[in-house]
Amino acid sequence: MHLQHLSPEQVRSLPPALAHRLRDDDTGDTHNDGAAVLARRSFLKLATASGFALGAYPLLAEAQEKAAADAGLKPFQQPAAFVKIARDGVVTVTVNRLEFGQGVHTGLAMVLAEELDADWSRVRAVHGDANMAYADPAFGMHITGGSTSMKHSYTQYRELGARTRAMLVAAAAKKWGVPESSLSTARSVVIGPGGRRLGYGALADAAMQLPVPEQVALKDPKRFKLIGQPVTRLDAQAKSSGKQNFGIDVRLPGLLTAVLAHPPVFGSQLAALDDTAARAVPGVKAVLRVPLHDGGQGVAVIADGYWAAKQGRDALKPQWDDTGREKVDSAKQLASYRELARKTGNIKHDADMAPLAGAPNRISAEFVFPYLAHAPMEPLNCTVQITGEGADAKAKLWVGTQMPGTDAGAAARVLGIKPENVSMEVQMAGGGFGRRAILSSDYVVEACSVAKAARAAGLNAPVRTLWSREDDVRGGYYRPMHVHRAEIGFDAQGNVLAWDHVIVGQSIMAGTFFESMMVKNGVDETAVEGMGEPYKVPMRLSAHHPKHNVPVLWWRSVGSTHTGYVMETLIDEIARATQQDPVAYRMKLMDDKAMRHRAALQLAVDKSGYGKKTLEAGRAWGVAVHESFDTVVAYVVEASVENGTPKLHQVTAGVHCNLAVNPRSVEAQMQGAALMGLSMCLPGAAITLKDGVVEQGNFNDFVVPRITDMPAIAVHIVPSADAPTGVGEPGVPPLAPAFANAIARLTGKPLRELPFKLG
Repeated sequence: MHLQHLSPEQVRSLPPALAHRLRDDDTGDTHNDGAAVLARRSFLKLATASGFALGAYPLLAEAQEKAAADAGLKPFQQPAAFVKIARDGVVTVTVNRLEFGQGVHTGLAMVLAEELDADWSRVRAVHGDANMAYADPAFGMHITGGSTSMKHSYTQYRELGARTRAMLVAAAAKKWGVPESSLSTARSVVIGPGGRRLGYGALADAAMQLPVPEQVALKDPKRFKLIGQPVTRLDAQAKSSGKQNFGIDVRLPGLLTAVLAHPPVFGSQLAALDDTAARAVPGVKAVLRVPLHDGGQGVAVIADGYWAAKQGRDALKPQWDDTGREKVDSAKQLASYRELARKTGNIKHDADMAPLAGAPNRISAEFVFPYLAHAPMEPLNCTVQITGEGADAKAKLWVGTQMPGTDAGAAARVLGIKPENVSMEVQMAGGGFGRRAILSSDYVVEACSVAKAARAAGLNAPVRTLWSREDDVRGGYYRPMHVHRAEIGFDAQGNVLAWDHVIVGQSIMAGTFFESMMVKNGVDETAVEGMGEPYKVPMRLSAHHPKHNVPVLWWRSVGSTHTGYVMETLIDEIARATQQDPVAYRMKLMDDKAMRHRAALQLAVDKSGYGKKTLEAGRAWGVAVHESFDTVVAYVVEASVENGTPKLHQVTAGVHCNLAVNPRSVEAQMQGAALMGLSMCLPGAAITLKDGVVEQGNFNDFVVPRITDMPAIAVHIVPSADAPTGVGEPGVPPLAPAFANAIARLTGKPLRELPFKLG
């Protein structure tokens, strides 16, 4: 998911329903900074209804309500919504982000627990929901994406922990009749004069009656005990033992399961249907026509369980009407993209191209990148329960979502009920890579349409709509297909004299409520991000954004998935052409401000033994460095070609993410990101279309790396005390170019197409 280009001011300018602007009581007042706000009285109702409170009881004291109002605290600053301390001392931290493998439940809980001085062995974490308290404090909307979780909530959670600690200390001081300054805290205990001790659990009820401090002193980072330490994730045991439940595992009394037949060509209509065989499958309760989010139609088979629903779906005999729908053909699409790439598009950056004609050395290069599916381990799913009738109707959704606020609004529209009557039970998700942060809310809209149709058909039960793996791979919203064309002129020393670059690919932002902010001069900012950086090169950069009947979306690291590859393989190619060491050449060509790039690259070089150790026969070094989402990742790899197939053996990562809150999570994210970067390289890792139909359906024809493909990966972090940036996505972009550069050094031929094709 990619939101880092948006400023808080831009997000606040979104339509009211999308930005979740809420009025102060009935006055319509807003804060002077224009931030989206929630009536304090309404917030307290939200917090207590959800059961989140600073104490053993779900009721907030009048003193705390008044203090919060007097202090002007916004919902995301109030401890009552984020910290629950039970009488037995267990501290439960509510996290405002989806946990789907990135470790944010542990990371943000660590940050809060650090300032709270909590006993880490007794800290737990749970998901927030669609309440405004759990909106991103910078964007003012609910979102997990763009590697912003730690970046945007680091200070927020530190302050929440510090406020909670201050209230506990104040409660102890009042109980003992001593100055607060005479007290200290450690491991969930307040320590007083003479060694007196009171556990947080014994103080929580009294603390919640006290004023919430607006200003709090945060720890000097030198005093950190948790932050910066390699901590085992809170969910590690449950996930590694198979005990962790995900959205797909929701079980409710009377639960029914729905599987849909989608049209093979996106947006098509149902012309005719023979459902006789489907209705005869044991366990099938209903076969219903339902509208889809894109205006097309689908057929829902609802049954007692998944297998019966899937058998029923497979027994359907639908006829589809694709009149008026473009039938994309990947071969023809590629040919048209290549033609467009020969023409200058809408200008992003301009530069003098006159030196190109007289340059002593030239590179003319074309790059091809296919559509890519997200293919998370857990396919898309959403469970919907509708209760009540008419104006009193309510809905509850159980779903792993990166955008619970947006999805709640979509559910309200589809179900025709009041937005405040939709509640979200955010579930642990088995991956997503951006697919669960979809502005159209497609799978949530689909699930709500199914639940609505089921209820109309007399099935008054919760309905879990579940996608098969084939539904997931063929379901759209892919990383767009791209073609790049570069004309580069340079001298014998590798100085770039002129670089003319054209990118062709669908716009992710076109047609969304981000278009006015993210598409400038006809150029989608996400398609060109990272181009030219961090090197001193005079570049004319332009883009074409053709429209096609293929839904597209951000994919882990978004535009950097292709721009990082292009930049780092071309820089390497210039280094080879001028017989320069690729590391030294990069260091020379980097902008003077690229200090973090230099540090990450040097760390990877030093730790890998690059240039010092002798590689095995048939192996070569490969190098790449790229910044995305304010984090720099450099890879130094060892690779070979075995029986005509590229093989990656060793990866050494240098990471500059500023302060690493949990180095163990940083390491895990880099390992996972490197694996995902590798997935782009393997033959078969592409989504293609023929006559408008996606040709792949499962992991037999949409290839992902197996354990035998996985290299050894060593991760090293550049020390820093600066506020943390994100690590969920930045590890993806540099892996493929580092791998490609190693292979190019072995074969003498650059790899300009993903997945790799030798010969």
